[in-house]
Amino acid sequence: ELQAEARQQGRYLGLGVGYYVEGTSIGPYEGASVRVESDGRVLVSTGVTSQGQGHATTFAQIAADQLGIQPRDVLLTEGDSQAFYWGVGTFASRAATVAGSAVHLAAVKVREKAKQVAADLFEAAPEDIELADGKVFVKDAPHRSLTLGQVAISANPLRYAYGENARKLMSMKLAGPRPGPALPPERGGPGLEAAEFYSPPHASFASGVHGAIIEVDPITGMVSFVKYVAVHDCGRVINPMVVEGQVHGGVAQGIGGAFFERLVYNEDGQIINASFMDYLLPTAAEIPPIAVGHVETPSPLSPLGMKGASEAGVIPVPALFASAIDDALSPFGIRVREMPLHPCRLYELLREAQNV
Repeated sequence: ELQAEARQQGRYLGLGVGYYVEGTSIGPYEGASVRVESDGRVLVSTGVTSQGQGHATTFAQIAADQLGIQPRDVLLTEGDSQAFYWGVGTFASRAATVAGSAVHLAAVKVREKAKQVAADLFEAAPEDIELADGKVFVKDAPHRSLTLGQVAISANPLRYAYGENARKLMSMKLAGPRPGPALPPERGGPGLEAAEFYSPPHASFASGVHGAIIEVDPITGMVSFVKYVAVHDCGRVINPMVVEGQVHGGVAQGIGGAFFERLVYNEDGQIINASFMDYLLPTAAEIPPIAVGHVETPSPLSPLGMKGASEAGVIPVPALFASAIDDALSPFGIRVREMPLHPCRLYELLREAQNV
């Protein structure tokens, strides 16, 4: 109905839909270390690097969720071989699913050790210990608690410890040392720290569908977006705002690749649009508002049920764009059989159709 009304006004609207299934979360592995400092801050290190995906936020959330602290108390180091030696890299929508799973596993190990240490201090069972709001306490007695930093101090059985946390710890009436070695074998090493690796059994598959309404100017061949909607399933969403930003960026890149961007060479093989004065990038004026819907189908292949997300915004755009052009210009008998397009090429197709 909207399309028919527009055509009566000499406007050409088209509806395009694109579906995709994306292989994500490929191996071989990623690792991470998690360490609690005496002031309660948590240091997380991993071998992957961020290219704008928001690892400092999502990895902090993953660690904080296990240790009962705020994400702001987690400091992340990435891609530094002095901090964490082993790593594969950030590509193929794998960082959150593979490295994030390693962060989760390491944080779980640190949490379990904190519960063991606190259980000895409170003379309780480890399963009765809880971590929340930066504190460690017995489940039914939250008024008697230690900070996570104080537990970290207690996990390192030095004869002397320094700092405000250590002074408060010494003043509390806690259980004395157990008989036997100061560092029991079941605790492993001193302190609250752990390193873990995650190797996915095989890839997981994200999926989704994008839909858009476009308008084509039959005189100039230019295209504008009237509406754009993206619905995707990347498994469990750690941070909806971060994922939404990745989808927005992917759609923008997809629109650029489908219609605006191209490299032009002369007969001597010399590129002639090598600057941003000549290379046609879409700007905020060309990218429409994008409505994003999250569908969460947890993956059984990772500890947190995540699938990849970052490249999902790009994948269906060319097919969506071609189908929308077909629909908008059906009165001219135009069928898009090549991608990517370009404003000049679409103008040529319109002139060819109008001159038949």
